[in-house]
Amino acid sequence: MADFYVVATPIGNLEDVTFRAIGILSSVDVILCEDTRVTMRLLQRYNINTPLLSYHARSGAAKTTAILSLIKSGKTLALVSDAGTPTISDPGSELVSAIRGTFPDMKIVPIAGASAVAAALSASGLPSSDFLFLGFLPHKKGRETLFKEITASKRTVVFYESVHRAIKTLTRLSELLSDKRKVVVARELTKVFEELVVGSATEVLAKFTAHPDTVKGEFVIMVGSEK
Repeated sequence: MADFYVVATPIGNLEDVTFRAIGILSSVDVILCEDTRVTMRLLQRYNINTPLLSYHARSGAAKTTAILSLIKSGKTLALVSDAGTPTISDPGSELVSAIRGTFPDMKIVPIAGASAVAAALSASGLPSSDFLFLGFLPHKKGRETLFKEITASKRTVVFYESVHRAIKTLTRLSELLSDKRKVVVARELTKVFEELVVGSATEVLAKFTAHPDTVKGEFVIMVGSEK
């Protein structure tokens, strides 16, 4: 049985793809991706002509069954996400779980590369030998519980936030956190308008409130530990 590849792709700058990733994506039979239009931009950049098949959060059981059938027929597949490392706060984790359950002897190969959480932490200046990653915060249910967990944490906490809820989240953090707690917000990582904003939650909120034109892109929000 052929191997299954989990391939990290750039989080913004297309030059951040690895040589190994290009080789794998060029050689497999099918690439599974969230949005074919997004992945196609990467493939065109590196002259990769491998067929694409969509797989995303709303694909459902029928699509998973079809993918398992491709594997059973001997096809070699690679999984990518729109940006970064698949399965990290990403629906690809369900597919990998299904593959492991159906083909327990199949080799699943990680092709390492870009990850927004790692990139953001590396430039934050916050302690990162021990941190808590929360992925995307829930929209409603359980959201306030997580805010309280962040407030009480003795470790650096990292999470993703959409542009639509960034200000609301920073507002809540400014209400809960002491001004002694450092907050770092990274946005547009590896892109032209990449920015890291550092300060207390109140200071970071004030910066984005004063410059609403910078509230764009995906946000990685990091909160320093309660010492």
